[in-house]
Amino acid sequence: MDVNGKQVVVLGLGISGMEAAKLLQDHGAQVTVRDNATTGKVAERADVLRQRGVRVELGPEIAADAPFDFGVLSPGINPAAPLVETLHQAGLPMFGELELAYRFCACPIVAITGTNGKTTTTELVHALLSAGGKRTQASGNIGTAFSTAVRESGDLDVMVLEVSSFQLENIVDFRPRISVHLNLTPDHLDRYATMEEYAYAKRQVFRNQTGDDYAVINAKLLLPGLLATRVTFSAEGLDADYQLVDGWLVARGEPVLEQSRTHLIGEHNAENMLAALAVADLYEIPRAISIKALCEYHPLPHRCEKVAEIDGVVYLNDSKATNIDALEKALLAMRSPVVLLAGGKDKGLDFTGLRPLLREKVRAVVLIGQMADKLEAAWSSAVPCHKCGSLADAVAEARLLAHRGDVVLFSPGCSSYDMFKSFEDRGDQFRALVQALPSLS
Repeated sequence: MDVNGKQVVVLGLGISGMEAAKLLQDHGAQVTVRDNATTGKVAERADVLRQRGVRVELGPEIAADAPFDFGVLSPGINPAAPLVETLHQAGLPMFGELELAYRFCACPIVAITGTNGKTTTTELVHALLSAGGKRTQASGNIGTAFSTAVRESGDLDVMVLEVSSFQLENIVDFRPRISVHLNLTPDHLDRYATMEEYAYAKRQVFRNQTGDDYAVINAKLLLPGLLATRVTFSAEGLDADYQLVDGWLVARGEPVLEQSRTHLIGEHNAENMLAALAVADLYEIPRAISIKALCEYHPLPHRCEKVAEIDGVVYLNDSKATNIDALEKALLAMRSPVVLLAGGKDKGLDFTGLRPLLREKVRAVVLIGQMADKLEAAWSSAVPCHKCGSLADAVAEARLLAHRGDVVLFSPGCSSYDMFKSFEDRGDQFRALVQALPSLS
């Protein structure tokens, strides 16, 4: 992509926005960055870019002029925001950071999307391909911006990308060699008016694929009209190329690995591994190498992470559970009575459907955050609910409620931004509070 001498505006100064601005500037573009925020990380990133000679405009009163050749939209910025709408109305061509970086990418791409499990599956695919001798890097929504990783793409065999619905909203030519769609459940309904809009954004990962490409998809997803060659997976007994059968990961009828030999629990993680195995098979990674890599993989923090066992009670940090489906999957994986810690920012989701599972799995619920009242109203008929004003109080309450042999599961089911900086910050605080608990026995 030739951007030399082009006037470009980048909207949003998150990590992706900052790295997009750097990438554009390094290829000769004249870059302006705009963001309505003025403090915190945005201000720090603005200082970094200004030292590089990038023009940065911050604050709610940014000028509405559009003297640019095109714009780049960071995934965290809602396309309906006034900051964006003004430029759209002026007719400015605009696409996302994912599309921008793609146009500089010199290697094939494996793109992984879905409501839940994206990061784990991205890590798994990266681990299996690396173990098989492929030069690869994991980037995108996983932490390292695609605009950063793409600089090294000429030296890679494959780029493994975690892509969110937000990133897929503004693609044009983005075309992965392999697209993986893990699952689709209600989420981000504070950004999308309907589930159909959310599903449409996810489907964009297949938009530009041809018959030479591959679509690795959950067998329960209805995705008509795909041009790519389909490879299906399922841990729920559906007919698929890759299945979970009696605790075994099975590839096209061949038993490959008992899930119990891995460090990942639950059917949702079985599907993550099946999807990763399918990608490894497409890259012809020897099966023995894939098995070894799956057995050696340890889940990232905040994903049903065992924090401690105190007085016979196991404490699990599942702070990454930011929606209903992630919470449901965590509960389904539990084999002991649960004291559940839940709550957080309201994303417009309806939690009443979890009542039967709560009756089956949960001894008591401790609620925090913006959603505490709504969750109490949704769940109190199924399970005792206790509201707390802080996470520290919630951990203390959960300890009192738990019996020897129970699990205290911190799986909020909501995003973290009402009380915490991120789900990582939330999980780190939970871990520290649990590790500070003294044994009473």
